[in-house]
Amino acid sequence: MDLRWNDLLNAVALLLIMEGLMPFLSPSRLKQAYAQLLELPDKTLRSIGLVSVIAGILLLFLTD
Repeated sequence: MDLRWNDLLNAVALLLIMEGLMPFLSPSRLKQAYAQLLELPDKTLRSIGLVSVIAGILLLFLTD
């Protein structure tokens, strides 16, 4: 696999943009979302995380 530093930096830049949108656009809704996350059981959060990881891996393979 040929990984270029430029590709990695672009991916990190896109991640930062996506992560920064919610606090920039609606900080109060972000706080509400975090409060709701605190109420979820650990098993549910792990399942959400696993689905996200699998979706990301699939996207990587589909775009390669």
